[in-house]
Amino acid sequence: MDVGFFFWPYSLDLVERIAERADRYGYTMIGIADTPGNAMDPWVAAALVARATKTVRVSICVTNLLTRHPSVSAAAIASLDDVSSGRATLGIGAGHSGTKNLGLARSTAREMGEGVAYIKTLLRGQPATLNGAEAHIPWVKRPAPVFLAASHPLALEQAGRHADGVFLNYGVHADNIAESGAIVMRGIEAAGRKPDEVEFWQIAALDCNEDGDLAREKVGAMLAFLAGYVIGDKNLEKRGVPEPYREPLLELRRRYSTRPGEADIRLVRELGLFDYLSRRLAICGNVDDCLNQAQAAKAAGAKRLMLTVSLAADPVRTVELFGEHVLPKL
Repeated sequence: MDVGFFFWPYSLDLVERIAERADRYGYTMIGIADTPGNAMDPWVAAALVARATKTVRVSICVTNLLTRHPSVSAAAIASLDDVSSGRATLGIGAGHSGTKNLGLARSTAREMGEGVAYIKTLLRGQPATLNGAEAHIPWVKRPAPVFLAASHPLALEQAGRHADGVFLNYGVHADNIAESGAIVMRGIEAAGRKPDEVEFWQIAALDCNEDGDLAREKVGAMLAFLAGYVIGDKNLEKRGVPEPYREPLLELRRRYSTRPGEADIRLVRELGLFDYLSRRLAICGNVDDCLNQAQAAKAAGAKRLMLTVSLAADPVRTVELFGEHVLPKL
């Protein structure tokens, strides 16, 4: 099983320390999230990570098509790929905190599919047109992979049609892995592609701590944040949500913040959602807890995990503990 993690780059010190651990423990990928106002610029952080590491893949996990024009992101990932000697991956999503914090709407599934196809053309060194305007990056050396982060069925299908990989923000429970994977496969088949043309990475929150109770307490804020992607505001049955949790999840959607804090932790518990969300969207607790949960995801068919440590009680320690005690057993 390949395992990566992504984080919000709060400070230069955090970026440097966490990058060193990624290589030391043999993680496959390290990702930097694009969320204006919550952390420093992801491209600056990604360049620092690329220079501080030798083997780990470096991903933008993820940016969007609105706060930066797709041609700008294409040039940026081509630059990062050069800096990292071919280890860069671009993740594109609909936009969540990255757009909401700036008062912007989110991209539709169709717009994301078109945007990914446009960026992939540019990264092959070919001219590409989007919304009537043509761009060209003739200096690109090689096409960095372009992934699509998706939780809605329409977006999952677009990932299968167009992307080199998909960050499945749908859940790591067995039912969620099977359901989301089947939707991506429909897109792959509709586009006449082969299944091995698309990398599948399951997203979940990670908090691994010597104090398992502390990890479970702190992960609540990230559960609220991730649920904001997965839930949407309608058709919860199409996102694999059992009926008893639908109204509480809609209430969570109405009340949580894209600038997470202690209030979100309390909200998840107040609405009786912690057990459901942690089972679906998290790997958390002490080392043994995390190993058991990761092995369950693997047994359910997950081949790759991409785990956010953004709001872990101690992000660096989480990466260390999971890397030393869990990763070798996966």
